[in-house]
Amino acid sequence: MKVAFYTLGCKLNQAETESLAAQFAEAGYQLAAPSDVAHIYVANTCTVTHIADRKSRHWLRLVRKRNLKALIIATGCYAERAPQELTQLADLVLGNKQKENLLAVVGGITGFSLMSGQRKALSPDGVGRTRSLIKIQDGCRSPCTYCIVPGVRADEYSLHPLEILKEIKAKVATGYREVVLTGTKIGCYKHDGINLRHLIEHILCHTNVERLRLSSLQPQEISPQLLTLWQDGRLCRHFHLALQSGSDSVLQRMKRCYSLDDYQRAVSLIREAVPGVAVTTDVIVGFPGETDEEFEQSHRFCQEASFANIHVFPFSPRPATRAMTMPHQVPDHTKKERTQRMLQLARYSRHSFWEQFVGQSMSVLWEKETNSGEGTYSGLSDNYVRVFTRSDKPLSSQIAPVRIAGFHEQGLQGELISQ
Repeated sequence: MKVAFYTLGCKLNQAETESLAAQFAEAGYQLAAPSDVAHIYVANTCTVTHIADRKSRHWLRLVRKRNLKALIIATGCYAERAPQELTQLADLVLGNKQKENLLAVVGGITGFSLMSGQRKALSPDGVGRTRSLIKIQDGCRSPCTYCIVPGVRADEYSLHPLEILKEIKAKVATGYREVVLTGTKIGCYKHDGINLRHLIEHILCHTNVERLRLSSLQPQEISPQLLTLWQDGRLCRHFHLALQSGSDSVLQRMKRCYSLDDYQRAVSLIREAVPGVAVTTDVIVGFPGETDEEFEQSHRFCQEASFANIHVFPFSPRPATRAMTMPHQVPDHTKKERTQRMLQLARYSRHSFWEQFVGQSMSVLWEKETNSGEGTYSGLSDNYVRVFTRSDKPLSSQIAPVRIAGFHEQGLQGELISQ
């Protein structure tokens, strides 16, 4: 039986889908692309914005038309928040807690069982084993007034360190070159006295993973002790620190747990400890009550911070959050204008960050041959720069250096360095 997974949202959702796909492949199901005809369709949904909700509904309607006889399942955060909204679109709606039992549920419905001795190798990206997302933590109880996540992932817990090490070793043994540690708030990782710093130390000491990347941290979680770990070259020089606003007054209304001074100190610590590091961020524009002056403060702060990239989100009111009922909601046309200005800054910041590497050599984990073919490959450097190169030999899943010759429309263009 063919099963197709469609994932929206954060890296945690992506990690959970990767785990589910591995379970289904091991049980004998054939993995299909989200655009293929399949017997079973699974949407791992996100509900952080109304756009994410809309994308989930659109895909569920699409696959229903594609195969009227298919078993269609909705799971994830949207399914957790508003299952009744999805019951008309999906045959089965499972919340986050039920997600991990998906294989057993599907087996019970379809009666599908694995023929003895059959096993299928899993290659989630379809081209080889490059990067695997590993869930280490789940749940959030932070008081952010705009965020719906505590309503759909409220139970905070951390996975056992030995379970994490076992999973990483298994991924490395099957050929994965990079592992990304992910969760709702990985900086809160704690299990029997072991915190995130200790966990990273254990991973570096007890596994042969070639690259280790962290998904996202909060500025208050950055410390000199944590940053000493980046003396090990296997840790990727990339920190994603969500800013959300470059205005202290907006941060206070958002109930974020830091000030701009705190954020600046964290970024300074990172850049002093890790040369060539990429610091990326998230910014919300049009938060309730955001004045022209507060937006200008936010824009100016982001400009001075020289981020490697900025993910820009217009404020999206979510049900049961305090921000939804706050006074002085910003008009849509104003949010659109501010979004465009911040996106323009994001493009400038990204280009400025890339520019410093022209003429230098970079080590790249090559992912796949691009759609253009002709031996053109795409990959990521450890500091999260998208690089393209030409090669007569297959490069997928290899880590190979290039000398950066110039710009590509989607990143940088490199020339392979013979080894």
